[in-house]
Amino acid sequence: MPSRVPLLLLPGLLCDRDLWQHQIKALETMADCLVADTTQQDRIDAIARAVLVKAPPQFALAGLSMGGYVALEIMRQAPQRVLKLCLLDTSARPDTVEQTERRRLLLAMSKTGQFKGITPRLMPMMIHSDRLEDKDLTNIIVAMAERMGRDVYQTQQMATMNRIDSRPYLKDINCQTQVIGGAQDLVTPLEVVRELSEQIPGARLNVIEHCGHLSTLEKPDEVNALMQRWLVG
Repeated sequence: MPSRVPLLLLPGLLCDRDLWQHQIKALETMADCLVADTTQQDRIDAIARAVLVKAPPQFALAGLSMGGYVALEIMRQAPQRVLKLCLLDTSARPDTVEQTERRRLLLAMSKTGQFKGITPRLMPMMIHSDRLEDKDLTNIIVAMAERMGRDVYQTQQMATMNRIDSRPYLKDINCQTQVIGGAQDLVTPLEVVRELSEQIPGARLNVIEHCGHLSTLEKPDEVNALMQRWLVG
């Protein structure tokens, strides 16, 4: 691999480049970081195809939450193009009935002019409870959601809600894989994250303590160190 590998970063729902701001800075001497657009299509497979059209011929790949769903789809569509895989705070499972119903409720809220109330409502699910009063952190999350806006939210929720079960395909992933999860992640609990490392051959699991769902923003130093080791390993 070249000294600066292309690193394709896939944001989560209602997230943009700022989700990866700390990693982009920390990895700049090791990787050419490219943040993919995951906002235009309402199906995970379509998002993956669109990302692949613009991606380098080969690249390291990292995805958080919804970005992880897209990353797993990329591994199905074009595994030969992925040099290394990093999955953060994500799952191979489809939505449960309860999760789908919650998404439908939030979609209905967004369609009736309540979009700006969604992010504050979800914040306790997104980050560790001790960080809810950390304005430096919460302001970043709210600002990303506002930039993405209602239409992107609805598009991404449809894609996420209708994703397939990726678990049958995990055994076919044969590149070096790093799995990262927050110990207090309420969206993708450790049992779900651990499933990835147990079913992807040779995958390494690292759990970050005192961390919720948005590990790249909540615990950037720990994530940076893990991704640096992953890139050079």
